Amino acid sequence: MKIKLNPDAQIVDTIKEGLKRTGGYCPCRLERTPENKCMCKEFRDQIADPQYEGFCHCMLYYKSLTE
Repeated sequence: MKIKLNPDAQIVDTIKEGLKRTGGYCPCRLERTPENKCMCKEFRDQIADPQYEGFCHCMLYYKSLTE
């Protein structure tokens, strides 16, 4: 398993700016709750699933099953 940033630098820059603006909360979520603090609970749960491969909700991170 490997977690990496989205290879699209424009998406990464946009999301990182959003994270700065929201104090570290996912800019794609309306609620400012601990579950939405980056890296959000939804993606942490997905990471825990050994069969999951894909992007987090905001497309900042990607979980790959291969190294």
